[in-house]
Amino acid sequence: MSISKPLYSLFGTYLEQLFNHPVRTKSITASVLATTANVTSQRLAGAKKLNQHSVFAYGLYGFIFGGSVPHYFYQTVERLFDDDVRFRRFFLFLSERLVYAPIYQVLSLYFLSLFEGNSHSTAVKNVEKLYWPLLRANWQYLSLFVYLNMAYVPPMFRSIFMGIISFIWVVYIAQKRRRFQEKQAAEKSK
Repeated sequence: MSISKPLYSLFGTYLEQLFNHPVRTKSITASVLATTANVTSQRLAGAKKLNQHSVFAYGLYGFIFGGSVPHYFYQTVERLFDDDVRFRRFFLFLSERLVYAPIYQVLSLYFLSLFEGNSHSTAVKNVEKLYWPLLRANWQYLSLFVYLNMAYVPPMFRSIFMGIISFIWVVYIAQKRRRFQEKQAAEKSK
């Protein structure tokens, strides 16, 4: 019982910040989740020492794009498909899957590579090699969660809900990117 009061207080403060400063709060939350997911991915891969560039890149990406882009996307689709639109849930879902997910996937792969200190050409190669496999996996594994999010989660909490789901997704992406980078490094050393 004694631990629940501080948790409720912390949650209340979080909700207050989310209401008063939504983009800032979502950006900080996304940064923390992305950083934690990257560290988790590295630990699961058996890394003895953390790749600090990668941890920094994921945290920076989460801070810059992880809160703001979803926030404004969800705001926009809410205005486009208001409550009077027939099949509203379906259109919200389709807009996320066919517009947002493909664009956000490119954005993620490209900027994560840049934030890790890679060149533009390396970032583009990263996108070329990983984009379609990751987008197909995104559509395959995350579509149910996206539908639940768009259909049942209040707009204020959609970014956070997907942020929590994205934690698992970031672990997956980080592992895919790491394998690709290890493969590239092995090819260069031959």
